[in-house]
Amino acid sequence: MSETQTQSSPELTQPSPDAMEMDPMAGGLTLTTVAAEKVAEIRKAEDIEDSYSLRVKVIGGGCAGFQYDLFFDESAEGDNEFEVHGVKLVCDQMSFMYLMGTEIDYVEGLQGAGFKFGNPNTTGSCGCGSSFSV
Repeated sequence: MSETQTQSSPELTQPSPDAMEMDPMAGGLTLTTVAAEKVAEIRKAEDIEDSYSLRVKVIGGGCAGFQYDLFFDESAEGDNEFEVHGVKLVCDQMSFMYLMGTEIDYVEGLQGAGFKFGNPNTTGSCGCGSSFSV
């Protein structure tokens, strides 16, 4: 065998473990640090049990067709489960189809405060930002 035949091809090498750890939830649901802190604050203020996760859900309604829904809930069979900044997130299969890759942030401003969804799957939203279309 010649030297060129014994060298491994770059396209056959596996990504390093560090590279895979950089984005372990690509395509999943994520929370910003600010949002995670707000969820922890709400959990503590309302004395929510640790066994409950934050459920992220899409429901029909709103002027653009769909609305986001967040609430503490127990995970159910078939849920997608994620953990971000110490916060456990759960999402049912139907909602996850609309939420893949979504980042949830918490913002405060002159128009109020609340969770903001950075959803790459939307094609439009209403003026107030509380509903979306795909």
